[in-house]
Amino acid sequence: MHPKSSKILKTPSEGDVCQCSVYLDHKQLFLADNGSKRIEAGESSRPKKFSVTESVLSKTSTFSRGSHGRRHPENNDIRSWWYLFCLKCRSKEIHPSWQPKIWPKICPYPFCPTYRQFSRILSLTIIGICAWCVLYSIVGETATPPNGILYQIIFLTICSHFGGWLMSLTTLPPLIGMLFTGVLLQNIGFVNINEDFSEINKVLRELALIIILIRAGLDLDPQALKRLKFTVVKLGLIPWLAEGLITAALSNLFLGLPWSYAALLGSIVAAVSPAVVVSCLFRLRTKGYGVAKGIPTLIIAISGIDDAISVAIFGIIKSVMFSQNSLTRLILQGPVSIFGGILFGAMWGVICKFAPERHDPFMVPLRILLLLVGGTVTVFGSRLVGYSGAGPLACVAAAFTCLVFWSRQGWEIEDNPAATAFEIFWMIFEPVLFGLTGAQVKFSELDASIVSIGTGILVTAFLLRMVVTVVVSIGCNYNVKEKVFIAFALMAKATVQAALAPVILGMIDNVDSKQYVYANKIMMVCILSIIVTAPTGAILITLTGPRLLTKTRLPIIVEGWRRSHRPSIRDITIIDGHEGMGDNAHVTDNLVEGVKTVNKSEENLKVKNSLMVPES
Repeated sequence: MHPKSSKILKTPSEGDVCQCSVYLDHKQLFLADNGSKRIEAGESSRPKKFSVTESVLSKTSTFSRGSHGRRHPENNDIRSWWYLFCLKCRSKEIHPSWQPKIWPKICPYPFCPTYRQFSRILSLTIIGICAWCVLYSIVGETATPPNGILYQIIFLTICSHFGGWLMSLTTLPPLIGMLFTGVLLQNIGFVNINEDFSEINKVLRELALIIILIRAGLDLDPQALKRLKFTVVKLGLIPWLAEGLITAALSNLFLGLPWSYAALLGSIVAAVSPAVVVSCLFRLRTKGYGVAKGIPTLIIAISGIDDAISVAIFGIIKSVMFSQNSLTRLILQGPVSIFGGILFGAMWGVICKFAPERHDPFMVPLRILLLLVGGTVTVFGSRLVGYSGAGPLACVAAAFTCLVFWSRQGWEIEDNPAATAFEIFWMIFEPVLFGLTGAQVKFSELDASIVSIGTGILVTAFLLRMVVTVVVSIGCNYNVKEKVFIAFALMAKATVQAALAPVILGMIDNVDSKQYVYANKIMMVCILSIIVTAPTGAILITLTGPRLLTKTRLPIIVEGWRRSHRPSIRDITIIDGHEGMGDNAHVTDNLVEGVKTVNKSEENLKVKNSLMVPES
């Protein structure tokens, strides 16, 4: 801590009249004592002069600048759109940033990054360059720019992450920017994702799928499922089945796909993406829309169930199509995959309950690694033994079973270290998955008829699913507006489509065969479903939520909803402590104790005054 931030809180005398209030914030601590005295790390009492960069902000408004080069607008000043845009790009920091004295002059806030952000980017750049040098010395030509496989994947991932960050500045989910970045880099020639990437792409997609499935299991709220079990089953299974059947029938009729490939396409397209709806639902939940009837929780549960069903059915159909086993084994493929996957996942959850021991100081990382290893074993192992449909179900079942047991041992359902860890894993694999999926789109090989027919199929299937959702929700204690909103929220496609779309294409070696043409059509329609429904779904949720949902009068505190902030590695802790306080923890304790002392002094003063006898 900066030495200037250490101040002694004096206890007032009995004769003093003191009004004291404490304001705690992530960045600064205030103590108001008949005025406003601010205690902030690194701030001196001497007022600081404005720099010449103040004129960039506004010529007509006055800004007061605190420490670290931050300027706080006073009253209702007029700020330019560029200032507001740069301010929106800034993320809240827990601790004040140390910086050289000259930094605010050469890099004014918020137009330039803080010294902490600059040093972080510089450190990551140095680490990345050194890591690439080590990788190049090991693998040689594979990591050589610009045509090395590893180099192109790393370059595509970094650019996709940046594109997702730009998209996150809007109301749209970052995956849209990642997808468009992959499409752009592939078609302008910066990367060339071809058949040479098939093996590594397959492994990366399956790892991303494991993360998606485990997150889907950890997103299921056991209490909400118990309370809304019939509603979740009806709204999760029946509309999913309707959309899948409609998509399969229309693709068979208009795209010329055989029924087996049409069923694969229907099982993929019918899945709902939590990655799109969660951020939009969080904004509505913070304002109190739909909370009274649990609509956000209902939609999250439905999307998790849809993902699990889609992946399981896709795996079963794929196993039957590409399996060389006997007819008896093909008939048993479905039941064995379903019951075997659920049973193995439940058993793995029981193992994670007893190992490691609940008071082990390394319990958190061991639990996370056990769940990750178990999901990886189920997906790769089930494919090895010929029952690839059992692996995805086992992932979801294991994650959900672990969540039930861990919540009984004291972990919160909506905010626990395991869920935070897998959100961090998803932050790593998300740009990889969507960047590679977008790079599969080549405009030179794109058929305009497939685009037009595929868009028509998707729109028709969604409209019919919307009607089915409204009809099925009759008797679920929702009014017509809430039913329509639920139908809108269940239209977005993204994660499952990106993970499963190229799978069939990677399993067919002969590029001149009809099977390859069918698989290419499936991938094109899946990518279209992401491009069409993801931004449309996010916009519809944002615009129609305040108009269709009932708002609660009291504000809803959603600190426990783990999607309230972008997770970081600091969120995974082994030992409990002052979260987010750091060196300011003892200052906070001193302030609280000081307020208690002030209140006690006031009480003693009142008692003394009441006992005093007035002079005659």
